[in-house]
Amino acid sequence: MKLLKFVLPALILTGGIAIFSFSSFGKPEYTKSTKKSCGTCHQNKAPKDGKDLTAVGECYKEKKSLEGCTEQK
Repeated sequence: MKLLKFVLPALILTGGIAIFSFSSFGKPEYTKSTKKSCGTCHQNKAPKDGKDLTAVGECYKEKKSLEGCTEQK
């Protein structure tokens, strides 16, 4: 019974961390593959939710490539 009081909360905590740590919107591999900073596709230089995309970011979202994506001024 003592073991259950320790193990059950530990499992719940571990499961919660595993679930919520993978639900991030930012993808470091995009920066590595494009060799561009976050500010290329996002209005905010440190995006939190991924919803602040520029025209270039919207283009990249559709094509998965920066080829042909240019910022309109």
